[in-house]
Amino acid sequence: PKTSENAIKDINISINGGSTAALVGHGGAGKSTIINLLPRFYDPNKGEIYIDGQNIRNVRLSSLRKNISLVSQDIILFDDTVRANIAYANLGASDEDIKKACDYAAATEFIEKLPQSYETIIGENGVRLSGGQKQRVSIARAILKDAPIILLDEATSSLDAESEEKVQNAIVNLTKNRTTLVIAHRLSTIIRADKIIVLKEGKIVETGKHNDLLKNSIIYKNLYSKQLSAN
Repeated sequence: PKTSENAIKDINISINGGSTAALVGHGGAGKSTIINLLPRFYDPNKGEIYIDGQNIRNVRLSSLRKNISLVSQDIILFDDTVRANIAYANLGASDEDIKKACDYAAATEFIEKLPQSYETIIGENGVRLSGGQKQRVSIARAILKDAPIILLDEATSSLDAESEEKVQNAIVNLTKNRTTLVIAHRLSTIIRADKIIVLKEGKIVETGKHNDLLKNSIIYKNLYSKQLSAN
């Protein structure tokens, strides 16, 4: 149903190059809306978005998207080989580049155990892979793309503890020294962020670092204790 209600209102965020900003808040707070504005999946009705001082509406869409890697909960994989799925991010990549990306994404071990290793066909949307394996293939693809900006919707899919740890390490490798905007579900990501942006009903209610927010924000404290009980 259509609504006249704005998904987000009065949003003003500034993120330093090379740092990680985490968006936290309950479902429907506007986190995905903010992430989706950057690659221009849609444009804001009012207001502007700048990257390196350039209004993103004045930049070619292909150029904008070339500089952004999006790792989302809805992982899109093709009915093709593991290699082709990863190389899709950089068609000129060498075998060595692909292997290195998989190492960083903690994916090499499981790929090499597949029946045809990198040449294994993974089925439509990666139906032959587990949730954790699919995530690591998508992270390897993002690492291979080597974009300066990472948009990350941390999947909350029920991973076993071992996969969870591997995906977590892969994300650390992916986001190192890159400008990252993450919808953070995992506690470790939230704590590690340079800036945490707390959203409620489409508005920013608090911004700060973990320890400050824990002291000064009731909303954040509640979110944090919910996370603790979920982990």
